[in-house]
Amino acid sequence: MPRNANKLLVPGCKQALDQMKMEIANEFGVTLGPDTASRLNGSVGGEITKRLVAQAQSQLSQANIQSR
Repeated sequence: MPRNANKLLVPGCKQALDQMKMEIANEFGVTLGPDTASRLNGSVGGEITKRLVAQAQSQLSQANIQSR
């Protein structure tokens, strides 16, 4: 039984995150689920983190440029 204690900081973003997860899994050729090796599931999670950090950095740099 999953013990996912992760709380979403932004209400309503679950659908977007799930869509991103499925897109990345599709790109990697990974079928997510309990029967998939944790290494493969983890590679999808790592890529999600990488892309979210890149998006945040882009938004921060744009906000910094606009505030000048």
